[in-house]
This record gives sequence, C-alpha cells and structure tokens, in this order.
Amino acid sequence: MKEGLFSTAGKVALITGGVHGLGMAMAKGIGEAGATVVVNSLKQDEVDVAVAQYREWGIKAYGYVFNVTEEQAVDEALSQIEAEIGPVDILVNNAGIIKRTPILEMELADWKAVIDVDLTSPFIVSKRVAKGMIERGHGKIINICSMMSELGRNSVSAYAAAKGGLKMLTRNMATEWGRHNVQVNGIGPGYFATSQTAPIRVNGHPFNEFIIGRTPAGRWGDPSDLEGAAVFLSSRASDFVNGQVVYVDGGILATIGKPSNED
Repeated sequence: MKEGLFSTAGKVALITGGVHGLGMAMAKGIGEAGATVVVNSLKQDEVDVAVAQYREWGIKAYGYVFNVTEEQAVDEALSQIEAEIGPVDILVNNAGIIKRTPILEMELADWKAVIDVDLTSPFIVSKRVAKGMIERGHGKIINICSMMSELGRNSVSAYAAAKGGLKMLTRNMATEWGRHNVQVNGIGPGYFATSQTAPIRVNGHPFNEFIIGRTPAGRWGDPSDLEGAAVFLSSRASDFVNGQVVYVDGGILATIGKPSNED
C-alpha cells in the first residue's frame, strides 16, 4: 500500500536544537506523522528532558549532544546516529541564536557567533547529511529562516544577515541537489507565543499591540501552527517543491499594515 501523502513513517528526522520552543513543535509534528525523531543540544540535561517529552507524546525519539558549528563534531555525531538509528532522511536546521545589539555597538565576536550558528551550521550539517541523501536518491532538508530573511529591524543585524543568507543558501542547495531527488526548502516563522515572548505579550504592552495590529490573523502564532508546514516539507507531498521559503507568519509579509483608524 502506498504510504500517505503526508506520512513520514519509516523516516529518521534530525532536528537540530529541537529540545524546546518552535523546534520542538516542528519535531512533534514530524514525529506524529511517523518519523523517528533525533534532536541535539549542547547540554545533556536539555536532551534528556526533550526526549522524555517526545516519548510521552508517543514519538520514538533520541538525543545527542554536539556542537553544530564544529565540523568534526557534526561528522562524529552523524556517524553515531547512522550506526545506532539509521541514515537521516529529513534534516531540519533549526538551531539558532540572536543577539539584540545595534550595529555600532556590536562586537565582532558576537557578529561571528550569530553567523556561525544561524548560517554556517546549516552549511556544515546539510553538507554532511546530503552526501548520504544523494547516494540513496532521496532526502528532505528544511532550513529555518525568518521574516528577517526579508525584512530589516533595529538591533538584529547579524541575525537578519544570517537569515537572509540562509534563504539564498536554501536556493543554492536546491539548485545543486534537486536532480538527486533531494528537496531543500525553508520555513520562515513569524511572531510566536513562546516562553521567550511571554513578557511582551501582556495586554497593553506596545509591542504586543503592534504585532496583533500588524498581523492580518490578529494574533500571535501558536507553536503548533508550524507543524503543518514542517510535515508538508518533510513528506512526499512536497516532492516537486524545491528552493522555497514557506512563511508561517499569519500574513505579516503580505501586507503593509492597516491605518490606525481602521477596525
């Protein structure tokens, strides 16, 4: 019987940094669609807690500790994953950091740290994983971009530069690997209700009002809103979708916004 269009059954999915937040939400969707989920972090306790949560949801999950910015560490970890679990069929480059510092005040070390995690690590991990995908003749890579792949914003220059670069890296990976039946796409989350945004989501906070007013959906995203896009881009439903960034943003990028006197 042909597997379901949106099934990930029998696949191994590696979600870098998928131990909390939006990465965990996407991994949950992919896992509930049938895949074995593998996540990583720099901290063993984060991995242990996350794996326990996935298994509580009924998802087959494993965790590894390694640094996605170190090529040798990535190679060693992937070799271990392949030996213990199986080759990676789905890769989600989710690990990321942000430093909110105006350009004139940003130290070079902070700039490099953001570029390393948000742009260089997807290059390192994808390069390692794609070799096996090409040999097997199939694979899915999802790079987690951002609305900052398209827009600028005060104090996030390094993050925006990295995410803009990641959008173009996605297109170049798709260009080079598409003929091998490896699809490379991106997801660009908008503003989501997470523990990190909790302090600014209170009623009356200027930024909360700005986001709700700026978003056609009229609300912050729920992490579960990302599950559908993640499953789509992980499954055979997207076999002829390549080099695209799916923005899950409630419509922010579609509009200039509404006048202040408009309902």
